[in-house]
Amino acid sequence: MTDQTSCGQRAVGEREDAQVSRLITWLSVMAIAFLIGIGAKAWYAGHNTHAWVLWSFVLVVAANMAWFAHTGDRTAQKGGLLLVVGLLFTYLIASGGESNTGPLWFYVFPPLLFYLTNLKTGTAVLLFCYLVAVIVFQFPGMPLVSTEYSTDFKIRFFATLTFESILCFVLEASRLKARNELVALAETHEHAAKTDELTGLSNRRDMQNRLGAEFSRYRRSGHHFSIALIDLDLFKAINDRFGHDAGDAVLREFSTLMKAIIRQTDVAARWGGEEFLLLLPDTSLLQALTLAERLRSEVASTRFQFRGADLPVTISAGVCSIAKAGSIDELLKQVDVHLYNAKEAGRNRIAPRVRSRDASTAGTA
Repeated sequence: MTDQTSCGQRAVGEREDAQVSRLITWLSVMAIAFLIGIGAKAWYAGHNTHAWVLWSFVLVVAANMAWFAHTGDRTAQKGGLLLVVGLLFTYLIASGGESNTGPLWFYVFPPLLFYLTNLKTGTAVLLFCYLVAVIVFQFPGMPLVSTEYSTDFKIRFFATLTFESILCFVLEASRLKARNELVALAETHEHAAKTDELTGLSNRRDMQNRLGAEFSRYRRSGHHFSIALIDLDLFKAINDRFGHDAGDAVLREFSTLMKAIIRQTDVAARWGGEEFLLLLPDTSLLQALTLAERLRSEVASTRFQFRGADLPVTISAGVCSIAKAGSIDELLKQVDVHLYNAKEAGRNRIAPRVRSRDASTAGTA
């Protein structure tokens, strides 16, 4: 479940990063258009220096877009845009823009900052920007500071900016909480759709998907695989004699035993009722037969109990390799025939049988 959750979160994160990247691209285009337009207005109003500074930021934004188009580095794209916006707002506060309205553009920054970063980073950057604004407001005679603001403007600016920043923080925190809850809920439903509730193994639907994916890999790269169809012998008798709770306990205990024996790359599924299916990637028929025989022997020697009563539990299994079949349907039909043969031969056995000479070479097959 943990692996599936982390994979789901990575997938969601990747989609969100792609969406943010597209948003940054469109924001950059809009920023260029606004800077060109406001710069033109400043030029015709006689503020030539201000116009040239704004147009120089057009080149910086365009350079950031070009760098992302060349490298595809989303982190650099995001950081570059935030740096450009921060420098632009610092300039507007220090110069006043036109008619001392430059600081008003700073209201754009908090929502953009919290959306493109996390809450902790956004808060830290915002506090730093507050510090810069305070210094500019309090020391108008500093180098590069060419304007002075009234006390009334300063009070209103910081009051409204603080209110907006807190509101943006709360909204972004709520958005992230709702997003994480939705992701967790979706992953829970996805896990439930793929998992057998009683045993915790993959269910039939998930196994069919995995078989299809493994068959595609086999056809693409030639990696052989095998499957084993396992049936608990005389399971109905256990249910009839000891009750369905005992039968459920046997299914759970057998599933735990099976997971302990198979490899980490193997997949175990409850195929239906008391039948289980093993998918064994990169495994020859002989290796699969050896593993199935080991599982059969382990089950036969394990003492299954329920409420103090010993339960007679053994398994029969049919094994087949994709090398013996041309499709998944054919593979499943063959393994079902092998399982039938094992049960007809007396149960508590594997079919086809492993010859002793072959078993001795299974480790090198």
